[in-house]
Amino acid sequence: MIRVLVADDHAAIRAGMRLMLEQADDIEVVGEAADGAVAIRQANALRPDVVLMDIRMPGTDGIQATREITAAGLADVLILTTFDLDDYLFGALRAGAAGFLLKSVEPAALVEAVRRVAAGDGFLAPEVTRRLLSAFVGATPRPTRAPAELSGLTGRERDVLAGLGRGLSNADLAAALSITEATAKTHVSRVLAKLGCTSRVQAAILAREAGLA
Repeated sequence: MIRVLVADDHAAIRAGMRLMLEQADDIEVVGEAADGAVAIRQANALRPDVVLMDIRMPGTDGIQATREITAAGLADVLILTTFDLDDYLFGALRAGAAGFLLKSVEPAALVEAVRRVAAGDGFLAPEVTRRLLSAFVGATPRPTRAPAELSGLTGRERDVLAGLGRGLSNADLAAALSITEATAKTHVSRVLAKLGCTSRVQAAILAREAGLA
């Protein structure tokens, strides 16, 4: 079972997300949080696989909560947003979010996103993937990693990083590089560790900034 924590300050949205998620046989909503501070405490106590995190919440917001949860390795974070390309969204990605969804997401897409993030893939709402990455790259200093740091990657790891920049999943990487999915997942983990990234989204942005994608 994939264990999910839903963090949003609107009870109706939490209820809606719970209803959509619990239609899947392999997903269990183990807790809810109305603000970031509670989300952090719940993540510590419940150790979910995925946290669905709103950005704007009273008190501790979703960005700070995401930063603390991912830094401590408590769970992967999937941002829920109305998508209004602003510093809040950019901050969440820098904080280590594994991806984001629009709050208008359809049930099947929500379930698929949670499954992909739980499996180690990132997920960006398909409607805005290209627009988001382009806007993020344009809004951040270039480069965020010195060439010397990228030179620490092997040739295959650079190929993997380039694939991440194109938004490929582990299965897509495996097919593109003629390796097994398990091997692709191992390469992704090594790339993230070497570059100090806490999510595939951060690595994808780095790949674009470095001209690899």
